[in-house]
Amino acid sequence: MRLESFPRLAEGVFNMKIDVWLYGVLSLYASEKAEKGFASVQFELPEGTKVGELLKTLNMPTEERGITFINGNLSALPGLQPDLDQELTDGDRISFFDHRSMWPFQYRHGAAMASGLNQILNTDPETIMHHKQKDED
Repeated sequence: MRLESFPRLAEGVFNMKIDVWLYGVLSLYASEKAEKGFASVQFELPEGTKVGELLKTLNMPTEERGITFINGNLSALPGLQPDLDQELTDGDRISFFDHRSMWPFQYRHGAAMASGLNQILNTDPETIMHHKQKDED
């Protein structure tokens, strides 16, 4: 594992480090060789970088990810991704799972949610029943 910097954000001051885990086919978005089924990459980022910017830097369309966890809190589901504007902070760990990944075993009894997802589901709980998934041919 090596520490990487985002080339398109190079004008910023790199004052935070994050740990990114990519599971399933998403591991192919890592710039280094992935292990079987996952990749782990550490990045240096400017303070205030958002999840959407991280995805752009990885060249990963947001629709490609299934569930997402930030520091163990569920932040996005397929087709329901309110975390794009969530700012990352020093030491964050972000886990992106592909659409075919199984629900992580440690969350079999439920998962804590990030504030953006929690707010949507508390305001309109039916949203989770009607989110759009990628059409499969």
